[in-house]
Amino acid sequence: MGTAIDELQEEHEALLQFLYAAPVGLVQTNLIGDVQLINPLSAQLLMPIVTAGDLTNLFDVFNSVAPELRSMAATFPHTKGSICEGLRIQLTAGILGRQDPKILGFSLMKIAPDRLMAVITDMTKVIAQERQLKHSVAMFEAIVTGVTDYALMTLDREGLIESWNTSIERVTGFLAEEVIGKSFSIFYPAGTISADRVSDYLKEADADGWILDDGWRLKSGGEKFWGSSIITPLQDEIDEVANKNFRNENGNHHYALILRDITDKHMEADEYLRTIFSDHLTGISNRRAFFEAAALELKRWRRHPRPLCVMTIDADHFKRVNDTYGHTAGDEVLRNLASVLKNTTRDIDVVARIGGEEFAVLLPSTEIQNAYLIAERFRKTVEAQSVWVSGIEITYSVSIGLSTMEHSITGLDELLQRADKALYHAKNVGRNCTKVYEETS
Repeated sequence: MGTAIDELQEEHEALLQFLYAAPVGLVQTNLIGDVQLINPLSAQLLMPIVTAGDLTNLFDVFNSVAPELRSMAATFPHTKGSICEGLRIQLTAGILGRQDPKILGFSLMKIAPDRLMAVITDMTKVIAQERQLKHSVAMFEAIVTGVTDYALMTLDREGLIESWNTSIERVTGFLAEEVIGKSFSIFYPAGTISADRVSDYLKEADADGWILDDGWRLKSGGEKFWGSSIITPLQDEIDEVANKNFRNENGNHHYALILRDITDKHMEADEYLRTIFSDHLTGISNRRAFFEAAALELKRWRRHPRPLCVMTIDADHFKRVNDTYGHTAGDEVLRNLASVLKNTTRDIDVVARIGGEEFAVLLPSTEIQNAYLIAERFRKTVEAQSVWVSGIEITYSVSIGLSTMEHSITGLDELLQRADKALYHAKNVGRNCTKVYEETS
């Protein structure tokens, strides 16, 4: 008997040695996330989001950056199995040109009816490599695949369509007289592209050699399709022959635009994309999607500064809602907040849940005065309506902080910190109001 116990203890010690020496972060918890075992690498990887060194509950640690983990574990119906695999969780935005965003890979498994095991890895470098590979593959596919399903046209230096061919009519239904002399934004649904964004695409094509943009497009009759656009700069052949070397302010005289209908491929990948970039509870963008979109917007701002604002939002007294009505009611309040926020903002804005009850909106090409008007419209809409849960009426309010991009700001983290300071100021003066960041906020 003693020998069996000794052998079992030796196996347990060997398991602990493996856990502590493993080249990935490993955390074992109970069903509600209370940590039972954790190796040093996990503690190191989690330090940027740990509050006061408290690693007692894994879901509490991740609540500020991945609040969906708790509900994913709670609703998992099986006694064993994978709850999520390879989830990318963004911790920081990094500093543009100096420091990569910090991103963790996270997998969660149910290994017994009462035990969970999390595997945590540092994905920072891998993500940067994947992003470059994705763009390279997209360019390759655009060239060698879908030859019968693409529209090719040339653009002038302002993004106006110069040429038309039958491929445009085949893919979009537009005739020559409908597109010649019009901006290529004619293929975009209203509200999904701005004049600034048109200029961005041309400048990015000049700087990087090409620009890829996937999203909803319009056919002549108003029907939507999921399109993939690639814009590449073209040298002016006449100027090359004359050796004039003349270039306009955007770089080149002309551009080629290839537009493909990839609706079928998009529908196949849609569920996968929702899993990666959508918040599990509300359906809007998640923290990772927000940080990726914001990083691109700040890169554009660095090249060509123009108004850019960020709005952060907290549901007031949200803990009181959970304590009074239960977590199910709290979830409904967050869904309602997300829905109202999405309906208040433009399609070009990036609306995301970035924490437990914290939401953020990126507002491109928006002066701070207009951002304030948008924030106040949203706040008043929330204040004026109710959420009904199981026949119970729940009212709530929000506090909002605003900040605007400036040359002194090093990156998204600092821009968000300023908005958060304004948000805390709004809470300190009584909540249910909007405050703009000031140096004394």
